[in-house]
Amino acid sequence: MKTPHIHREGRNIILVSCLLLFALNVVIYLFVQPHWVFAITVILTAMLLCFVTYFFRSPLRVLEVNDPNFVIAPADGRVVVIEPVMENEYFHKECLQVSIFMSPFNVHANWYPVEGKILVSEHTKGHHRGAWLPKSSTENERSLVVIETPSGTQVAVRQVAGAMARRIVTYAKVGSPAQRNHHMGFIKLGSRVDLYLPIDTEMDVEVGDSVRGNETIMGRLPDVMEA
Repeated sequence: MKTPHIHREGRNIILVSCLLLFALNVVIYLFVQPHWVFAITVILTAMLLCFVTYFFRSPLRVLEVNDPNFVIAPADGRVVVIEPVMENEYFHKECLQVSIFMSPFNVHANWYPVEGKILVSEHTKGHHRGAWLPKSSTENERSLVVIETPSGTQVAVRQVAGAMARRIVTYAKVGSPAQRNHHMGFIKLGSRVDLYLPIDTEMDVEVGDSVRGNETIMGRLPDVMEA
């Protein structure tokens, strides 16, 4: 039987929530009549605490792959975009954008999709529009991580805040290794993760597919031809 894990980003939030909800229940019990109001409050606060704990769950997932060119899903959610786009923030060329939308009920930990060296890790302030909107990728609060694989292929991962999310956590540090089975970061509440891949990447998923972070193989990077 696997022991459930709570992500480190949620431990303090869950503790504070416990204290605040406990204090609320004490106040209701002491000062509010009739006592059926207290009973309803206990039920509602217990449900809220269960959801907060569930949101910050951190399942242990270990994926062994024998091909370094495999692109693994960086997040849980639903694929909402697979299309060629002009990426103007870093690559300044046409790339294949693959976007995963995370609802508040998905695991919100983010994993590295490929192994390699981290070239870029930067945070940009912005709006908090709905993460399902196309413009959210370039106008919302976001973090950009660029990874260079051992073969020299560069892959960009963009964490995008949604309408409710107000904090993006990114663990990636420039010059550090990006390793499979390791968390790249965490996004709080509904949001999305965009991948920018070489235009000729072979995809194994389609728009509308549900994927699981560090478990679903999204596709395969093209082989690099030696000169």
